[in-house]
Amino acid sequence: MTSLDKPTSDTDRTTRTDQQEADAKAVTEAALFEAFGGVRGMVETVLPGLLFVTIFTIKKDLHISAIAALVVSLALVAVRLIRRDTVKHAFSGVFGVAFGVVFAMMTGNAKDFYLPGMLYTLGLALAYLITTLAGVPLIGLILGPVFKENLSWRSRNPGRKKAYAKSSYAWGLILLAKCAILFPLYWWADTTQLGWILVALKIPPFLLAVYLTWVFLAKAPPPIDVFAEMEAAEQAEKARKAEAEAAAAAAPHQEY
Repeated sequence: MTSLDKPTSDTDRTTRTDQQEADAKAVTEAALFEAFGGVRGMVETVLPGLLFVTIFTIKKDLHISAIAALVVSLALVAVRLIRRDTVKHAFSGVFGVAFGVVFAMMTGNAKDFYLPGMLYTLGLALAYLITTLAGVPLIGLILGPVFKENLSWRSRNPGRKKAYAKSSYAWGLILLAKCAILFPLYWWADTTQLGWILVALKIPPFLLAVYLTWVFLAKAPPPIDVFAEMEAAEQAEKARKAEAEAAAAAAPHQEY
């Protein structure tokens, strides 16, 4: 080996490490997009509320605004069904809008269209914090199946569990901060002011939480693919049975 070989080897190792880190970040980014719906999911989240507040600002008519928001939510679900895409994000939007419409219609107060969503945000914030304090961070329960690791991070991957805990704390605190802005406005602001501020706060806190999750997980150990482990175990069991059957078939000939 010459003196020039070692730097080349070190360079190759560094290149491989950088590539592995880049691959891990890319996988994490793709998984987050899948879990949270990506750009389309964000549009489906924002559009009904945006349509409601826009129509209400112009018409001051609760019924027209509410019906328009519900119709566009159902249309988004229909488009996904026609395209045979996953409908979980669109369906969650429909349920949120439907609860808001029913609540607002019952009370006659247009601001109540936003109240179920605000209560859901508060409950979700508390769920992130409480589950993390209990040692089962919610973001890990959400993303574990996406990364094909299920709950293996709880006992077999402490570095990853720590990253999930940090991510869940980030989600919980960001959503609590959002609630700290919106709930006072629910009492003090009028419907249009509350609606426009709520629309403005839909995406930025979400993107911040997703970005922090990506940062924490990109630096964490890679996930343990429990599905690959189960498949390998099944293949090993099949091979063992095949060997046992072959040995049993050969045994009479050997005795003879």
